[in-house]
Amino acid sequence: MATVSRSNFLALTGGAAFAAGLPRVARAASLERIGVDYAYYNPPSLVLKQKGWLDETLAKRGVAVDWVLSLGSNKANGFLAAGAVQFGSTAGSAAFLARANGTPIKTVFLYSRPEWTALVVGKDSPLAKLADLKGKKIAATRGTDPWFFLLRALRTVGLEQSDIELVDLQHPDGRTALERGQVDAWAGLDPHMAASQLEAGSRLLYRNVAFNTYGALNAREDFLAAHGDVASIVLRAYERARQYAAAHVDETAALLADASHLERRVAELQLRERTTYPGDGVPDAGYHDAIAGVVGIVRSEKLARPDADLDGAIATLVDPQAARTALRG
Repeated sequence: MATVSRSNFLALTGGAAFAAGLPRVARAASLERIGVDYAYYNPPSLVLKQKGWLDETLAKRGVAVDWVLSLGSNKANGFLAAGAVQFGSTAGSAAFLARANGTPIKTVFLYSRPEWTALVVGKDSPLAKLADLKGKKIAATRGTDPWFFLLRALRTVGLEQSDIELVDLQHPDGRTALERGQVDAWAGLDPHMAASQLEAGSRLLYRNVAFNTYGALNAREDFLAAHGDVASIVLRAYERARQYAAAHVDETAALLADASHLERRVAELQLRERTTYPGDGVPDAGYHDAIAGVVGIVRSEKLARPDADLDGAIATLVDPQAARTALRG
């Protein structure tokens, strides 16, 4: 289980290899379809998809919604880069990385403030502290919040990526590898992390909510420019779903459990203990500060293209006006 090369990683985060074949939205003034992702790490998206509020509203305008499942921020970024979706949900860190590598996206809404990642070890692991990870094999999904979380956590004890063996696995596969003893630790992501805790006795070696970079809903810039009215409809529907998820935790947990095929108690652990919905969904200074913490890692690990303007990327990623306009309407 070797790590992905830097060149392949840049192609993944900036390109659309895994989104090939998915339908592109028409960019003409006459809009017929839009792509919107949903994800198990984005509970409001599950509410929105299940309730059909967005589908019903856009159907009145003759616009259909194509719902696309994102299994991780890297997948959502790929769909956005390909034009397979116009709205994709990621962590803030992954949105920044995608923009730095040339994907024309803006963060337009915050769907949650989760503590969705931590460093996880097996039930009987002898590892007791971060420093014990030196030389160990650790699973993480490159370009996602858990991966950035891992690198930031290591730096708190003077370790770098070169001090571990990074195993690049999608989130569910990372859990499987941990539970089978194929890796020593895993940079987990809920609900898979919660499931591993409850079903396999895995334990959280290191937690730090400040290293979790919010749940970001990102939109393609070309779509915002051409179809701002439709974007406002999407964001109003998202805010309705966000409020519903916050007020109806039991129902949302049931939706999450059903969609992800996990036990109800797993969904409840994720939503009751590690997910909040502060503010009104408009990206704010707190979000900017959270993603600012990954800039140094992107620079030192040379994750962005050689010509990337990292300062420009972080300065232009956030578009709070789109949500402000939508929520006034």
